[in-house]
Amino acid sequence: MLILILFLVIGSILAYVSRYNLTPVTVNVGPYAFSSIPLFYVIIGSVITGLVLSYIIYMVHAIATSFTLRDKDHTIKKEKNEILELTKRVHQLELENEKLKHAPHIEPRDRNAL
Repeated sequence: MLILILFLVIGSILAYVSRYNLTPVTVNVGPYAFSSIPLFYVIIGSVITGLVLSYIIYMVHAIATSFTLRDKDHTIKKEKNEILELTKRVHQLELENEKLKHAPHIEPRDRNAL
């Protein structure tokens, strides 16, 4: 329903622009010249060209952002794995430390000593 309303509004705008802008104009595109083109064709063409160019620029920006986010996600995943490994190592060292604290203190003996 929303799309139908949108098409009706756009159609109304196009009808208004085409009704009051019938003046023939000459359009120069590089070395080419197009004469007797109604002004509303130039207006609509300009709007459509602007929309297409803005969409292309948006897509380039969206793709660049996607690559940046993917790189950041990869970095975060790598750092999380490193944190996990370091946490495991700290836990192992804490367990070893507790074993050394609570183990009976035994002097190493040398059988060959006097």
